Amino acid sequence: MAEHMIREIAPGRFESFSAGSSPKGTVHPMALQVLKNLHRIDISNARSKSWTEFKDVKFDFVITLCDNARESCPVWPGQPIVAHWGLPDPAAAEGTDLERMSQFSEVGRQIRRRLDLFSSLPIEKLEWVRLEKEVKDIGQIENK
Repeated sequence: MAEHMIREIAPGRFESFSAGSSPKGTVHPMALQVLKNLHRIDISNARSKSWTEFKDVKFDFVITLCDNARESCPVWPGQPIVAHWGLPDPAAAEGTDLERMSQFSEVGRQIRRRLDLFSSLPIEKLEWVRLEKEVKDIGQIENK
């Protein structure tokens, strides 16, 4: 969800990619519903990707969202700012379809809030150490 949200929040400012350690081959339909119906984001090019696809890309930022991704995140070339914005994996949610959809919606809302904060950082004006702290601190924000 984050890959598509940041493109909508800050068009042209960031080049974004989303990938995982064990992609399922398809994007979860409830994630697609959240992006399309709640956030009005075009998801026509959404696809499931492995992070091995990006192993040679030099990123400025690498942000992990799920705890299992944090534990198995590879070392990236260059010196990107790496931050963990831990959120529950909505694909692991149990319950009725309505309860599971509620979890996807909540995670989507939290991702959106954090990306709004991230995109408002004066990246060009902050020293690298301060920028790293600010990006990591966003992951500690509780959404109310």
